[in-house]
Amino acid sequence: MNKPINFFKEKVDELKSKDLNWKLRILSSGSKPNCKVDGKEVIMLCSNNYLGLSEHPKVKEAAMNAIKTHGAGSGSVRAIAGNMDLHKELEETIAEFKGTESALYYQTGFAANAGFLPAFLEQGDLVISDELNHGSIIDGVRLSKAERGIYKHNDMDSLKQILEETEKKKYNKILIVSDGVFSMDGDIAPADKIVALAEQFGVFTYFDDAHGDGVLGKNGRGIANHFNVHGKVDIEMGTFSKAFGVVGGSLAGSKDMTEFAFNKSRTWLLSGSAPPATTAACTAALRVCMEEDELFTKLWNNTNYFKKKLKELGFDTGRSETPITPVMIGESSDAKKFSERLYQEGVFALPIVFPMVAQGKARIRTMITAAHKKEDLDKAIQAFEKIGKELKIIK
Repeated sequence: MNKPINFFKEKVDELKSKDLNWKLRILSSGSKPNCKVDGKEVIMLCSNNYLGLSEHPKVKEAAMNAIKTHGAGSGSVRAIAGNMDLHKELEETIAEFKGTESALYYQTGFAANAGFLPAFLEQGDLVISDELNHGSIIDGVRLSKAERGIYKHNDMDSLKQILEETEKKKYNKILIVSDGVFSMDGDIAPADKIVALAEQFGVFTYFDDAHGDGVLGKNGRGIANHFNVHGKVDIEMGTFSKAFGVVGGSLAGSKDMTEFAFNKSRTWLLSGSAPPATTAACTAALRVCMEEDELFTKLWNNTNYFKKKLKELGFDTGRSETPITPVMIGESSDAKKFSERLYQEGVFALPIVFPMVAQGKARIRTMITAAHKKEDLDKAIQAFEKIGKELKIIK
């Protein structure tokens, strides 16, 4: 067999021919409402930094102090010699924040899903997944040996039908897995109804709360708090790379669950532990959330204001219930034009196009934060109005 030396080039050329390749822009400032992208001053509308914590003085100070006391890196995986007191403190703080018995910190949210799900789901099991779940859930499920069932998005009748059919076959265990907040549309999983069905049929529940942590519930405690189902969700997965402004993933639940996870998750066992600065910054971010109520008032005031102004102009924001605010455009080519024109007008917001979403469902996905000022949002609204009329999206 001859080595296909042109494999990479051919695949990249194919992506480019279909305009499906990512074109990376360069951020040369912090993740702030007003930042510099590819050398141009813009209003940032596509960052997940919902609370602005990546620039919070207490979070930055914690990171710098940790470097002074613990160095730049841990030097090992946690299971050998990289388990620092900072990691232990963070996990205790996560459990306190989420109101659970225990918590486990991973290097990323993707690592949590890709590590825990295939460890937990064995041959003879069934995993039932929302059709719009995040790619990291999909990959975690694919790595497992469990059978799979897919229910229609947020459709409890569809979920119940699958659960009823499971009674015809004896599975060792069954897991329902869902995003808490869906990242493309900004809608929320009905966790209370999912938990009720799980209790009725005696199955496990797992929520990926990447976009719910720091956004939903009291002081951002997430979807279980939002729906008042504390203690009824078996595994709450979260991430620190969004509302908490740092990076990392977590699982929260029982002590037995987290002990199982760190013994069985290869992504946890075989990856170097998070550096001191990252770990300390994550802890500080949680402390800020527990202490500064006004951040959440600002986040939701800004979110509601921006949505209201868009709707008044005639834009369709889909089924969003959160700071993730899609501005529905329709055709992928129009969404790409719209995004480029926004950049020219000093607003940075990326298009979400096929195949990331269905044909005819392309949109500009905007993310509103607590750090935005009213004048930032007003300037962005003016740009949306101008370009929307140019491209005949609105009248």
